[in-house]
Amino acid sequence: MNANNSKIDIRSLSLEALQQHFITLGEKSFRAKQVYEWLWQKSCISFENMSNISKELRTKLEDKFTINNVTINNSQYSADKTIKNSFKLHDTHLIEGVLIPTSERMTACVSSQVGCSLTCKFCATGYMDRKRNLNPDEIYDQVVLLSQQAQQNYGIPLTNIVYMGMGEPLLNYANVLKSIERITAEDGLGMAAKRITVSTAGIAKMIKKLGDDEVRFNLALSLHAANDIKRNEIMPINEQNSLKALAEALKYFYSKTKSSVTYEYIVFNNFNDELQDAVELAKFCKHIPCKVNIIEYNPISFADFTNAGEDKIEAFAAYLRKQGVITNVRRSRGKDIDAACGQLAVKDQAAALVE
Repeated sequence: MNANNSKIDIRSLSLEALQQHFITLGEKSFRAKQVYEWLWQKSCISFENMSNISKELRTKLEDKFTINNVTINNSQYSADKTIKNSFKLHDTHLIEGVLIPTSERMTACVSSQVGCSLTCKFCATGYMDRKRNLNPDEIYDQVVLLSQQAQQNYGIPLTNIVYMGMGEPLLNYANVLKSIERITAEDGLGMAAKRITVSTAGIAKMIKKLGDDEVRFNLALSLHAANDIKRNEIMPINEQNSLKALAEALKYFYSKTKSSVTYEYIVFNNFNDELQDAVELAKFCKHIPCKVNIIEYNPISFADFTNAGEDKIEAFAAYLRKQGVITNVRRSRGKDIDAACGQLAVKDQAAALVE
């Protein structure tokens, strides 16, 4: 049994809740703010290192609280400078996160769940069970570790964060939003919300909730087909979240936030790579201001999909642009270490997790 089980996870507490604990400990409440800043602004993972706190208080904190920090289990380095990390959580579960350097930006790709429950047919994580949601501090820690890695390896700070790792962020809604609040807060990491993108497979009611909450970060939708029959085939979640329902939710989201949306679209060989597919996608794009990222497919051992030919991809993109749709063709990075989009599966634990 973990000795820390009886201790309170200090980062699960709001500042106000922490202040109440300090009062019961016979301490001044302003001390709680000092500790809170150590935890969230300075990313401190040891009470011992909180240098402006008395030794006596540090001992009290050690007795009552725990910091369930995430650690790097191992790292793999791609020829294109992408770094994939296996992160170990306090309960020994493993997740993955990726640092993606390009000439324009330094991006941290973080996970929101241990595994995933959505079973998208082309995604390695979709073949794993969902074990649990990540807590806000576990998402925050991934950003901190990837930021440190960016500085240590490339001397460049993080410029962007994408919630595109393992899991469906909108099925861990409260924790994902809390993590973003800590990452963007002045007494947190102070990162601009517009540099953060949350990617969803498409849960209509939660997209509407993002609108109600008037979020300031970017939203991306993994679309991959603008045809219900095809989308049902590769993304079972579409059966309860049809394209019509998604379109209504996206219109609502846009009406509340005035934020354009990015549609992610993998062009699969002989599946969704014909002109008619591009016609359907262009039509779907008319609902709200948006752009399309055409993503190169990264094969996985679980599935038989292959990437469409270069000529098909270029023709697809050309048609969308001709229809006035802002379209980017994204080349995958980190493929040689299974760090590319759709490949995250914690290989050394995959067999156990898919049991």
